[in-house]
Amino acid sequence: MQISDSIQIHDLSFVPLFSEAEVQARVRILGQDLTERYRGKTPLFISILSGAFVFASDLIRAFDSHCEVGFVKLASYTGTRSSGDVQTVMGLDKDLRDRHLVVVEDIIDTGRTLHFFLEHLQAQQPASICTVTFLRKPEAAQFPVPVDFVGFDIEDKFVVGYGLDYDGLGRNLAGIWQLA
Repeated sequence: MQISDSIQIHDLSFVPLFSEAEVQARVRILGQDLTERYRGKTPLFISILSGAFVFASDLIRAFDSHCEVGFVKLASYTGTRSSGDVQTVMGLDKDLRDRHLVVVEDIIDTGRTLHFFLEHLQAQQPASICTVTFLRKPEAAQFPVPVDFVGFDIEDKFVVGYGLDYDGLGRNLAGIWQLA
């Protein structure tokens, strides 16, 4: 797939929003900020699958200290409709008590998923919880969730790339593309 002024995924056209260089520059800054925050500690980075895996991978490499990594898969859909409930499909197998947790999310729009997950994590009695999202849509927020670090705030438009997909495609795009 060549980079151009627009790309087609299934039946939709997308235009560039952030280039690969912009994405990587921002991730490096977030990694430096997290390195400063957790100096002398060994945090557990928790990547929310599937969308956050690309961001989490780059962010962890930009983190210049020791850390551990875990993954969790959450679901709120039954078929093609949102159930309104968020369920843990694949959970962590680590003891979280007294651990410093860094929750890594790809995008926060309504905040429903993160709201549920943070409540679940708090019950595990960690030492601290830090949230990092690559993209945030402030206009779409319906649930108040604390976000410590944000890659980019964007308009409430559909985006793909850098782990985000449209019906299974687009996760491998190096930049962020917005619905045309």
